[in-house]
Amino acid sequence: MSPDVIIDLFAQAFMLIIMMVCVLVVPGLIVGLIVSTFQAATQINEQTLSFLPRLIVTIVAVMVTGPWLLTKLTDFTNNLLMNITHYIG
Repeated sequence: MSPDVIIDLFAQAFMLIIMMVCVLVVPGLIVGLIVSTFQAATQINEQTLSFLPRLIVTIVAVMVTGPWLLTKLTDFTNNLLMNITHYIG
């Protein structure tokens, strides 16, 4: 197994992780920014007001993108397992 193959596999796995995290975290960050701006404008300092919308958006993001994320993860795993003999030898 050459270092180039290891670096390529690591890069593919890292990009998959970044893609999965961005799909789940970015919507929550955007909603958190909007709610924080609203709180700063109205001077409402309620902690649940910032937590609940982010939680709901994150749950919706998991429900909407979950099958796509699972497909990406299983495709990467299948590709890794199918080519394991090529990577080793």
